[in-house]
Amino acid sequence: MTEILSNQLVTKKISIGFTDQLLFHELDLHLQAGKLTCLMGPNGIGKSTLIKTLAGLQHSLAGELIQPGSNNIALVLTDKVTAMNMTVYDLVSYGRYPHVGWGISFSPHDHQIVEQSICEVHINSLSGKKLEELSDGQLQLAMIARALAQETPIILLDEPTAHLDLNNRVEIMKLLRKLSRKKNIAILVATHELDLALHLADIVWLAAHKKITVGFPEDLVLDNSFDEIFQFKGFDLKTGKIQHELFRKQKINLIGSGHEFLWTKNALEREGYTLTEGGAPVEIQTGITPQWKFGDSIFSTLQQLITAINSVES
Repeated sequence: MTEILSNQLVTKKISIGFTDQLLFHELDLHLQAGKLTCLMGPNGIGKSTLIKTLAGLQHSLAGELIQPGSNNIALVLTDKVTAMNMTVYDLVSYGRYPHVGWGISFSPHDHQIVEQSICEVHINSLSGKKLEELSDGQLQLAMIARALAQETPIILLDEPTAHLDLNNRVEIMKLLRKLSRKKNIAILVATHELDLALHLADIVWLAAHKKITVGFPEDLVLDNSFDEIFQFKGFDLKTGKIQHELFRKQKINLIGSGHEFLWTKNALEREGYTLTEGGAPVEIQTGITPQWKFGDSIFSTLQQLITAINSVES
């Protein structure tokens, strides 16, 4: 008999899908405590179905799912909360229901866990607010707090950053990574946030047709696994840059360093210039504010610089 620790979720040759549609075949997966794992793949590949199967909401077609028990997995789905008249505290307190029995009688310890969970996601000031008063980002943080209040060793989230702005997406992904380490819990996030996953995920589960490739995000970039699955058009994942059409005849020799160099390079390539040694020199002069020298002229903004270079080109 396989011995599984209380904070482990393991699959052995598990097949997932429906009676008329096989989505994944004989997967051997392992969610690790203290790690943020990102599940990624094209739309419709079956990420949500996999999440629900791991949570025990859907039966697998074959194989073995070894989990610490349904009460030891917290699940955050994309379903909208309909009871918008309840408060944040009320919502988070639902996470304690598996612990309080049929009487729904909260002990001082239960209230302490609810308050602590709200504190963990930094929404203390929102505790008494109605859900209808929250932004999408604040509501998602409240949902994560509810999952924390369950005190489970495993949290599964399906697209927790969907429809959020950049600041909220970054905040939530960084928070999940921090919580996985701080609480030594296994967190699995199904996401389309490629840039954030590459910077924050400890492990990536990369879903393709009926299979999942597991690895460090950097390894999956370098061995072209991401490129094979997503088939990027005009985007170089290894550099994280859009591939521009370099259509200008004039070539530029860019001299400088630091982030000013990177953003100047970005502007010049977007405008169609090839950067090469021996071309017309653009020199970045750094100080309190950067300046750019082209020919005998000094420019205080990249817009001024590009306008001047374009006038020479034309």
